Amino acid sequence: MDATGIYARESAPLGRPVQIGVAAGRVIAVSFPDDVPSDAAPDHPALEAILAAVDGGPDPDVEVALTVPTDHRRLLEAVRSIPRGETVPADSLARTAGLDPDDETDRETVAAALAENPVPILVPDHRVSGVAGATPTAVAERLRALES
Repeated sequence: MDATGIYARESAPLGRPVQIGVAAGRVIAVSFPDDVPSDAAPDHPALEAILAAVDGGPDPDVEVALTVPTDHRRLLEAVRSIPRGETVPADSLARTAGLDPDDETDRETVAAALAENPVPILVPDHRVSGVAGATPTAVAERLRALES
């Protein structure tokens, strides 16, 4: 299903909805609104995969469109490789992405890339410690607990 639009459903394990934005068959946004938006459709294969992952299934294998600067992309791609149930310190992640965790500019790049992550869960910023990601704190804590 390549339908473009907004899709959302309640996630019982998270205690709140998961919403995705899809364009040209690729997920371009993931968010966690307080309520399911009235204009959101409930069914999309990518949303199904995300909700299944939250319910304990494997990490979702869906097409993602990351429209972010190159240095952010490199870092977010490194986040995608963090295995389920593991947490990686931000400085280790920086090294993996070819950045210097001792360099102020590179630390700012790490913080900005994670804070601006457009697709939490698909780029699991909740698996990075020492810096805030785009996943709301309560959701990140719940995801870590569900994955352990």
